[in-house]
Amino acid sequence: MAKPYSKLLTAQIRSQTQYRFSFGIDLFFSTVLTSLDLVTVWVLFSVNGSLGGFGGREVLLMVGIAALSFPLADLAVGNVERLRVFVRTGLFDAVLLRPLSPLVQLVTMDFAPRRAGRVVQGTVIYVVALLNAPVQWSPVVWGLVLVAPIAGAVFFGAVFVFFATVAFWWIDVGEISNAFTYGGKDVSAYPMTVFGGWFRRFFAYGMGFAFVAYLPALAMLGRPDPLGVPDWVRWCSPLTALLVAVLAGLFWRTGVRHYRSTGS
Repeated sequence: MAKPYSKLLTAQIRSQTQYRFSFGIDLFFSTVLTSLDLVTVWVLFSVNGSLGGFGGREVLLMVGIAALSFPLADLAVGNVERLRVFVRTGLFDAVLLRPLSPLVQLVTMDFAPRRAGRVVQGTVIYVVALLNAPVQWSPVVWGLVLVAPIAGAVFFGAVFVFFATVAFWWIDVGEISNAFTYGGKDVSAYPMTVFGGWFRRFFAYGMGFAFVAYLPALAMLGRPDPLGVPDWVRWCSPLTALLVAVLAGLFWRTGVRHYRSTGS
């Protein structure tokens, strides 16, 4: 079953790299845009010596985890956002006619290899953050260092799939979806202590964005959560990512079952 997917993916990569100069320009600017996260953090620390009670090296670690997690998810499943176009035009009918997984087809069709540049830069930022932050190294922390970006990528991938699925009922879901995907990426890159009230309760802990970078970073740093979250919760990012992925998968299956063709 993997052979059709690999051929489809290879064809997409070959077609998009056919014009090498154009692909190189896209890859370059796609990579540079990730640096804006670091510029934003630098501006904030140029005004204030700390952010939400955390120093620059500690915040850089949170930014590093988010900067690697989100590009991994965007590279793997970001194309699922195009579902609303497939539903509106009726192309999703053709997807369902093939004896292949509709979700994997959406992911591999129009695959964008230029997004790999963001993954490379995110990896560099994460490594630099680990080398500079006061991480409390131990075998368990080493495991979390390796698992946290992957868990974050699974979490963001599930968010992509969940909000793309809304298009089965509400086609014009693009801006709402972006608010939770790209907006969620921005939220997860900062200490949750900088947010307050309902926003922190809803986005950080209710929707789970605190589990992407903030809580894993606290575990790596050996710091308790200033907001009073129990210490064991800091290690729960893989479990949270798995739970969100299962919920997104169930929601996707429900959406596919209730899909009705455009009739055109």
